[in-house]
Amino acid sequence: MDHKVTVTERAAKRIAEIVATEKDNSMLRVSVDGGGCSGFQYKFDLVAQREDDDTVLERDGATVLIDPVSLGFLVGSEIDFVDELIGASFQIRNPNATASCGCGTSFSI
Repeated sequence: MDHKVTVTERAAKRIAEIVATEKDNSMLRVSVDGGGCSGFQYKFDLVAQREDDDTVLERDGATVLIDPVSLGFLVGSEIDFVDELIGASFQIRNPNATASCGCGTSFSI
């Protein structure tokens, strides 16, 4: 089983575009919180600095940070950016999720 989290080229490009317009916040923090319609939900925040225990993913000028607790839920996942008719958003393909909601922002394990 692949234990690392990956960032697709599309996601890296979109992150780089977003942070280019930010004065201070140059990294995207991906975390998992309790809640959502399926028990857990993904959270995306722009931040200025990393914590000592963060996992740092870098690709094509984009930096993604994941805290140790969230990383446990995201092992083997892929972070992608999709632009569809219903809207554009970051999405996580998580092999650990046993169920997810229709909007793709919450999941259960």
